[in-house]
Amino acid sequence: MLNVSILVLGPVQTDCYIVHNNAGTCVIIDPGDQPDKIFSKLDTLGLKPEAILLTHGHFDHIGAVNAVREKYSDIPVYAYKEEQAILEDPVLNESSVMGTEELRLKDISYLDDGAELSLVGENWKLIATPGHTVGSCCYFVESAPVLFSGDTLFSGSCGRTDLATGSMPAIINSIRNVLMKLPDETMVLPGHGPNTSIGIERKQNFIMRM
Repeated sequence: MLNVSILVLGPVQTDCYIVHNNAGTCVIIDPGDQPDKIFSKLDTLGLKPEAILLTHGHFDHIGAVNAVREKYSDIPVYAYKEEQAILEDPVLNESSVMGTEELRLKDISYLDDGAELSLVGENWKLIATPGHTVGSCCYFVESAPVLFSGDTLFSGSCGRTDLATGSMPAIINSIRNVLMKLPDETMVLPGHGPNTSIGIERKQNFIMRM
């Protein structure tokens, strides 16, 4: 059984997820800022991370990556392969213009669309969902079922597409023709804002009414 703890981090209130089982290991999804807050939560829960998963490369989702992997012996960091340029470029990932540290992430394990990982005793599938950025992705745990949707799918809406490599036609396609193929009961845990489900978004999301 998966347990999910949510931390809301940084200046734009990014949802960071700590996903763990009962064996004391966890996965951290989008550690965007405030590493001390992440460390405190892990200590409170008695958890050791085994990997970091990134849904995309914007500064508010990657700001604490280096601090976390330094503290926990260089645990692997996974992302979709099309996001490499954004993760390595502080202009593209917006860190250079937001008054924060310029972020250039190296030594990332880049994955193909459909790649599967075994983490915290579960099978995780990377689903490419370009639109918010060219290399945006989601992570799906079918056994739960739960989708960590990053800034692709929000409750009632979607991520912005006016930043570097963003595309409204692409995000529409990602939501309509990729994510809406998942089961209605799939819980959606987004990069910002409240949880939702695929079934609810099929009915209420404005993308589905366009």
